[in-house]
Amino acid sequence: MGKLDRYDLRILAELQHDARLSNQELAERIGLSPSPCSRRVKQLEDDGYILRQVALLDRKRLGLTLTAYVLIGMDRHTPDRFEHFEAVIGKCPEVQECSLVTGMDADYQLKVVVPDMDSYQQFLLGTLTRIEGVASVRSSFVLRQVQSSTELPLEHLRA
Repeated sequence: MGKLDRYDLRILAELQHDARLSNQELAERIGLSPSPCSRRVKQLEDDGYILRQVALLDRKRLGLTLTAYVLIGMDRHTPDRFEHFEAVIGKCPEVQECSLVTGMDADYQLKVVVPDMDSYQQFLLGTLTRIEGVASVRSSFVLRQVQSSTELPLEHLRA
C-alpha cells in the first residue's frame, strides 16, 4: 500500500459519498485543478484503491423486502468442500454477501435479500440445503435496518 496524501484521502471520501461527481466538481471540492485531480483518480484506480463504481438501488422500491442473515455450517472442513460451496453461492443473485467466519458455530455468514418469506423458503430448500456439504442452516431476519453504509472509514489513514 502506497502512502496516501490528504488529496487522495479527500478524493476517496468524496467518491465514496457520491461517485457521480464530475471531475470538475470533485476537483473543486478537494482544492485541486481538474487535470491533477483526474490523474490522481486514475492512479487510485490503477493502484487498486478504487475497485469499481456502482449505482446503489432502493431494494424496497424493487420489491426486495426481506433480508436474512444466514449462518451455514459445513460437514467437513476441506478445501474442496469450501471451494464447491463458494462456487455455488457465487452464482446466487439473492446472496449479497458471503463471508467465511469464525467464532459463531458456523463456517459462513450470508446476507440474503429476497422479495418475501416464500421466496426465502424457495431459496433455502431449493438451493442452500441442496449444496453438497451443508450440514446446518440458521436464519435470522431483519426487522428494521438501523444503519446501512457503503462508505469505508478513512480516518485511520490521516497523518
